Amino acid sequence: MKTKIFVPVVALLLFLSGCVVFSFYPLYTERDLFANDLLVGEWIDSDSSVWKFDFNYRGKQLPENRDSTAFILQFRQKGQSDFENGKMIVHIVKLGGTYFLDFYALDYLDKKDLTVLDFHLMPVHSFAKLNVKGDKAVIRWFDPKWLQELIEQNRIRIHHENSDDYILLTAQPAELQKFVLKYVNSVEAFDDGLDAELQRIKK
Repeated sequence: MKTKIFVPVVALLLFLSGCVVFSFYPLYTERDLFANDLLVGEWIDSDSSVWKFDFNYRGKQLPENRDSTAFILQFRQKGQSDFENGKMIVHIVKLGGTYFLDFYALDYLDKKDLTVLDFHLMPVHSFAKLNVKGDKAVIRWFDPKWLQELIEQNRIRIHHENSDDYILLTAQPAELQKFVLKYVNSVEAFDDGLDAELQRIKK
């Protein structure tokens, strides 16, 4: 059975507990990025969580500072007016005709009251396959248990570290891209992974 992604707090716990494939490096290099507005706006998932994608700005929110190759992602529950403090930066990469999203946490240590737990958190990347058509988008993350089985059975060679709790990929972007392209059409790679089905909110 597929696991749905809940936001914001439960999503963080899912990420920390190893429910997605973690990567030390991003899926992209600068030359892989392209200006687009595929996800700009607000979307709602089947659990009534609102996903808001805005363009990223390098500095003040002025036209000349807009980075159209990246989105800032925030979450809120339906009916709430304010978005949660936590933000993610999301990049879209197109590989072999398929879109992928690269997620990376922002400002995770910017809050005023830091705890011991906060000091032990290190942001990592995760990546997922994106299928977007009109006002609908489906995001599907790779299943970490599937990856672990591949590694344990020596069916794949990719740079990684295994802490027994989760696997952290340490491959550079070029190697990561070969990995996702090899398994982009694999049913097993996504069958038990996280997914999110989004519907654009029209205003």
